[in-house]
Amino acid sequence: MKTKVLTANRLTDGISVWLGANGEWVFSLKDAFLARHEEAVVAITAAGDQALADNRVVDVNVIEVEETPSGPRPFRLRERIRADGPTIDYAPASAARAAVAA
Repeated sequence: MKTKVLTANRLTDGISVWLGANGEWVFSLKDAFLARHEEAVVAITAAGDQALADNRVVDVNVIEVEETPSGPRPFRLRERIRADGPTIDYAPASAARAAVAA
């Protein structure tokens, strides 16, 4: 079985998060709980379902990762982008426009 982690987007602002070992949502994939067996996958899935029902997160997914010396790395490009951040630097430009408009 491939190693898996649980990812979602925080409901309040859409930021990508991962389920940590302590059951809290973390901002770095490196801090995510690594599910290495089926029982762990069942547990993280249940935690994700509960967080979704509690309106804490949306778009909850169990994804496959490979364990590398630098930390977990998603197999799928979509999840790598979510882990590494946007492919364009959009926030500073928006902040600059807002500052000029003010």
